[in-house]
Amino acid sequence: MLWRRKRSEVDAEIEAHIRMAVADRVARGENEAAARRDVEREMGNIPLVKDVTREAWGWVWLERLLQDFRYALRQLRKSPVFAVTVIATLALGIAAPAAMFTVVDRVMLRPLPYKDADRLVFIHDTSQRDGLAGGNSAPYLDLQEWRKWNKSLESIGFYTQANGRNFLESKTATEAVSFYKVSANLFSVLGAVPALGRDFRSDTDGFAQNADATSVVISDTAWRSMFGSDPGIVGQSVKISGIPYIVAGVMRRGFSFPFNPESVEIWTLAQLGDADKGRTDGTPEYSVIGRLKPGVERTQAEAELTTLQKQIAIGYVDPEIRQRRSGVQVGSYGGSLVEKDTKRALGMLLAASGILWLIACVNVTNLLLARAMVRQREIAIRGALGAGRWRIMQQFMAEGLLLSSCGGVIGSGLALLAVKLFADGMKHHLPFPVGPVPDWWIIGGLLFLTAVSALISSIWPAWMSAQAPIEPALKQGGLQSGSARGQNRLRSGLVVVEIALSLTLLVGCGLLLRTIYALRHVPLGFRTDHIIVANLQIPGYKFAGQNMTNNLYLPLLERAKHLPGVQAAGLMTEVPLGGTFNIHLELKMDGSQSADGKSWKVGGLLKAATPDLQQVFVFKMLAGRFFNQQDTPSSQPVFVVNRAFAQRYSPNQQDLSKVVGMKLWHLTPAKDAEIVGVLDDMRQSSVDEPSTPEIEASISQITPESGIYKTLEGIAMDLAVRTDRDPKEMIPEIREALRQVDPALGSNFTTMDQVVEDSFGSQRLAMHLLEIFGGSALLLCVAGLYGLLAYVVSQRTRELGVRLALGAQRSDLLWLVLRQASVMLVTGVVVGLALALASGRVVRSYLYGVTAHDGWTLGLVAAILILVGLLAAYLPARRAALVDPMEALRAE
Repeated sequence: MLWRRKRSEVDAEIEAHIRMAVADRVARGENEAAARRDVEREMGNIPLVKDVTREAWGWVWLERLLQDFRYALRQLRKSPVFAVTVIATLALGIAAPAAMFTVVDRVMLRPLPYKDADRLVFIHDTSQRDGLAGGNSAPYLDLQEWRKWNKSLESIGFYTQANGRNFLESKTATEAVSFYKVSANLFSVLGAVPALGRDFRSDTDGFAQNADATSVVISDTAWRSMFGSDPGIVGQSVKISGIPYIVAGVMRRGFSFPFNPESVEIWTLAQLGDADKGRTDGTPEYSVIGRLKPGVERTQAEAELTTLQKQIAIGYVDPEIRQRRSGVQVGSYGGSLVEKDTKRALGMLLAASGILWLIACVNVTNLLLARAMVRQREIAIRGALGAGRWRIMQQFMAEGLLLSSCGGVIGSGLALLAVKLFADGMKHHLPFPVGPVPDWWIIGGLLFLTAVSALISSIWPAWMSAQAPIEPALKQGGLQSGSARGQNRLRSGLVVVEIALSLTLLVGCGLLLRTIYALRHVPLGFRTDHIIVANLQIPGYKFAGQNMTNNLYLPLLERAKHLPGVQAAGLMTEVPLGGTFNIHLELKMDGSQSADGKSWKVGGLLKAATPDLQQVFVFKMLAGRFFNQQDTPSSQPVFVVNRAFAQRYSPNQQDLSKVVGMKLWHLTPAKDAEIVGVLDDMRQSSVDEPSTPEIEASISQITPESGIYKTLEGIAMDLAVRTDRDPKEMIPEIREALRQVDPALGSNFTTMDQVVEDSFGSQRLAMHLLEIFGGSALLLCVAGLYGLLAYVVSQRTRELGVRLALGAQRSDLLWLVLRQASVMLVTGVVVGLALALASGRVVRSYLYGVTAHDGWTLGLVAAILILVGLLAAYLPARRAALVDPMEALRAE
């Protein structure tokens, strides 16, 4: 290197001066050896001259830094156990926040693939009276008025998902897709342009027109998976659910709207009809997205649109609808993609990982303090030889940076491994998939975290070592004098901090464990064991003009029932807790069935099921009966309702069976359906939420003439099979049965136990991650306590020997060390309990069946921490009790 060459030149130049001076003296008759000694004496401190010369070059700091790293590496080789402990601690502390930040970045921080995505907002009607949304959408006439009169928005577009499940057909395959009908200007609002072809032609006002009615724009994913990245796809004809369209364009890679990177999406132009010209209950509604003008805040746009909406709402004839649509809500589009519970859960987990990182830094600081105290004599000698305080600090900081760099490399690998391992488990709880490879700026943040870890962990020990007096450390027995008491108190304080922070994490983990335990013991209202669920992907367009009940569902059910090992099989539009599809039915009833003769409203979830479903789920009937084989299209239409429905609408609240016989609605024209049974409540959407009113119809009575036929049977259906065989063996056989009924019939398979587990949502995600963080914190805490006590025992070996020589019992020495540990544990637990109580509101929204200040959880966690801490302290205490007095007195 350059400075090595320069250093050689300086050495050669100084040696040349010495030789010339010696030659002059020898020429005058002096002895050569004596002449050389005299010359060197006259020149003074030659190494100091070399150092001053090198400092004048300006890069000596780099040379010294490399020297410090080489020296640190030699020191760590001499203490491999210490090095491995510190590196493992830092790796664990860095891996947790790095992994969590990767997740948080993907879900909450990464910008959406749209131009100036922070200016995109969603807009919908809301009620001014109670602030409740009138829906997540708005009628066309309303949004047209917003476009015409607002001054805050640059542009407004709209979209709606096409009814039912849709399938894109290519020459070789058919695949389920997300199909959206959009305004002509939607891609312009998003700031997106196709990679191939064009988007939709806009008319003068940029909205829907019939000119492009048969055009479709496909996503890059659809283009690659279905058409083999064919560059000539533009202009070709494709079929969507049997209807031909012309491909107008292909969007760029990474584009998705509504944002869902895993979805295969296609878009066509929305076609407005006569129904869009009114403002009634039956008026179609559209999701609205707008782009704010530069410098305009969302609150400004909301205030302006709310003022406009007050005038627009006058056009609603129905007073209830007028009130429901009297205001406007404007929110961030990106923020709306992630649920509040998920945001809070990720924020809490990121904070927890930060606490774990802090515990790791405190632990490493403690270890470096201990190492600095062991090296006091070495540091004193270096100081006596002229090393400055900053030079000594630089050496310690270089050692800390070397350890942190190793910990950072291993920690980054652990973080990537953790994200990869948890990717499958997290996909059920996160709105977007989390890739295993972070962005470059996350890697930069990891390097910054590594540097900060090194700074926090090493600067304090370095400063204390540099400030330590030299003379006491040089004296014989200096290490065992009372000069280290202050540092021992400091290390004890750091251990107390570790204990307190660890207890805070463990309390959060304990509360969530109690929550999951409570959720798993909530009466679901049905059995979940040995049930396989197939969520059917139904190509309804292939059954146009047919009776799907007779031609698809009943044949499929018969095949499933006759499979080996099947005890019962049934069909339902959505199994309990399925979270795949639901319809809310609301009816206005006349006063003939009410006590006061006034009209009233009936509402509830609408589902359809087959009679055998009761044998599958084994749910309980409170009154009347469930469906049976006599419920046919030609018989009396019947409904079954749940307890929540009966409690709300029964004419006699004391006797829920009075709801049986009530005429509720008609499945077919001029034929009212009768309630024939009341079943016990079953958890519907979440285990921690009570049941809501539910109305169930018999699938066998739903015909193409029924008003709900297309909605219920043409979109969603779940096949539930109770079996005494292993689900892994049964699933291929059920899949083959589906293929035999219709080759295009696809499905996603799971078990009912897994459906229930997935319904726990953010609680389960938070619990699993807090288990890891809490366990890691406990491990670091125990390691810190053990390390401190082991060091104290080694430092007090002579004192302990003297105590034994003067008559102390070995049990006294055992208690001496355990007492010191007990003081730290009790202090840390008290501080930790205070922190846990103060932070209880952070986890309160995730708890079920337990409070944030649950005494049993707090007491149990504190007891476990104290017990584990005492076990960790016992080994150093036992070593102290077994000290040989004679060996201890000879130690110095």
